[in-house]
Amino acid sequence: MANYQYMMTADEVAQQLGCSKSYAYKLVKKLNEELAEQGYIKIAGKIPKIYLAKKIYGYES
Repeated sequence: MANYQYMMTADEVAQQLGCSKSYAYKLVKKLNEELAEQGYIKIAGKIPKIYLAKKIYGYES
């Protein structure tokens, strides 16, 4: 079975978006706060790939 990574770290976010690591950490923290407000469980320092794509690119799964 393929090894699919559901979550992204701030380092991976920085690499994908082409931004600094410090900005990526701020972005992950902000998105995690949004998820917590919606009642979802959050994992510090990581964000679901699907949620990032929705918020940055407007993609819906």
